[in-house]
Amino acid sequence: MYYSRIELSNSDIKELFGCGNATALKMKRIAKEKALAEEYPIIDSRLVPTKVAYEAWNLDIDDLENRLKKLKKYRR
Repeated sequence: MYYSRIELSNSDIKELFGCGNATALKMKRIAKEKALAEEYPIIDSRLVPTKVAYEAWNLDIDDLENRLKKLKKYRR
């Protein structure tokens, strides 16, 4: 979803983390607070910017991609 969505919805967050609605709402609130604090442009007030959300959740996309590459390399 990092590359395919500019902003994330509750259902996107639930799909990413396998969580329920309450947890998705908490995670969205954390991301929205970061976006507002950084004055990041928000297109739809019901959604959160993907890039900021990953940062707010301490998910390093480069690290995740490198780990996936190594995993694929060793599975051959």
